Amino acid sequence: MSQAHDRWSPPVRDPDDDAPRLECGVFGVYDLAEASAMTALGLHALQHRGQEACGIASFDGQRFHTERHMGHVGDAFGGGALSERLPGNYAIGHTRYSTAGGSFIRNVQPMFADLESGGIALAHNGNLTNFLTLREQLVADGAIFQSTSDSEVILHLIARSRRPRMVDRFIDALSQIEGGYALVALTNKKLIGVRDPLGIRPLVLGELDGRYVLASETCALDMIGAQFVRDIEHGEMVVIDHRGVTSLRPFPAKQARPCVFEYVYFARPDSVVNGRSVYEVRKRMGRRLAQENPAEVDVVVPVPDSGVPAALGYAQEAGLPYELGIIRNHYVGRTFIQPTQGQREMGVRMKLSPNRAVLAGKRVMLIDDSIVRGTNSIRVVRMVREAGAAEVHLRSASPPLMWPDYYGIDMPDREKLLAANHSIEEITRILGVDSMGYLSVDGLYWAMEVGPRDPANPQFTDHYFTGDYPTRLLDREIAEGRNEDVERQLSFLVDA
Repeated sequence: MSQAHDRWSPPVRDPDDDAPRLECGVFGVYDLAEASAMTALGLHALQHRGQEACGIASFDGQRFHTERHMGHVGDAFGGGALSERLPGNYAIGHTRYSTAGGSFIRNVQPMFADLESGGIALAHNGNLTNFLTLREQLVADGAIFQSTSDSEVILHLIARSRRPRMVDRFIDALSQIEGGYALVALTNKKLIGVRDPLGIRPLVLGELDGRYVLASETCALDMIGAQFVRDIEHGEMVVIDHRGVTSLRPFPAKQARPCVFEYVYFARPDSVVNGRSVYEVRKRMGRRLAQENPAEVDVVVPVPDSGVPAALGYAQEAGLPYELGIIRNHYVGRTFIQPTQGQREMGVRMKLSPNRAVLAGKRVMLIDDSIVRGTNSIRVVRMVREAGAAEVHLRSASPPLMWPDYYGIDMPDREKLLAANHSIEEITRILGVDSMGYLSVDGLYWAMEVGPRDPANPQFTDHYFTGDYPTRLLDREIAEGRNEDVERQLSFLVDA
């Protein structure tokens, strides 16, 4: 989900925030007792995909009920009587991350609309790359928007469709949007799940007591005791009703290109994404990293938490001790932001603490999942040196981040990405390390067990490393004036 106050304006980022952020997680259940409580549990498991807001919409057979809140799932839905507040056996939920400039209750999902054919609630993970173009066209035609979310565009397109059946209206809307997305929608009679034609964002199908569940990741199925059935395939729509699951293929056939950054950073390590254990993939990243970037060190230390599996793989491959040289305090809030540099340093120390017994006098190999701007890496390296490390070496378990994302990851502009603007030698000096190394793109593909990357036919969405965007970026093309014909095409994007 994205926010936009003007055409293709860069998101406002917290100056102390050096991590890419995924925009959302989605969850839905059909005909399951206490559906809203089950949905809240599923959202707990997906909290890592968005910590700023959450919402649930339920249907009791007669009416829709919705609650949307800023903050964590446990704070919003952790109290009692949830099934009384949100009654019914049908529900969808959403957990959300937004940029610092767009965290408003009006953007929190699921979004709901009353249409002529009945109500529809929608939850969306991803980003539409023609959102602003569609929005401007809809506004010009008289549409009134209540949010700055691209998800609302989809509801408008559904409402404007002249197809008689809700599923067909949904397909009509999907035919006009571009980008990466996984959607769950709840109507008076159906639970609908759909994945974009390339399968960029994940979505899985599960089963509990003969009832069906949709979720962004398998860890959410585990949370409620549901069994994994299968991934929703790229370009597939599943319609769940009293007859079971119906699979539709509304898009032209394309080769799947799922987001490889799900494995690098976003997905929980206990999830299985597109048939691959995230934990095992990250360990293989670490193993390959040790092969490509060895160093004479005494101990391998992860930067917690997402660097842990890769560090374990690195240590095993290199035959080195693996130690927890940095301890993370899980009870520090994400919003500890202070205006001065000294207070920011204290904020980092509140979240991460050095284990001096492991670090003092040692040549330390730090393993991180990725490096964005490098601001957090600088502070971690300084902290490790102050704890007495004799040498500090740093390795990234992903290739250099070179390009921004437009499919649901909040990532800085190219001008602020460290690796896009500096050589390895310069990065080594900027971060204050004795040596620096990244996993290669081919090494990442090796960790995914698909062999070297084929530039003519890449198996994954990997533009943040390669610049090879898998779809057209219409809004960006218009903003940068690269597409001379695009204005003439706008009238065909939205059916009047």
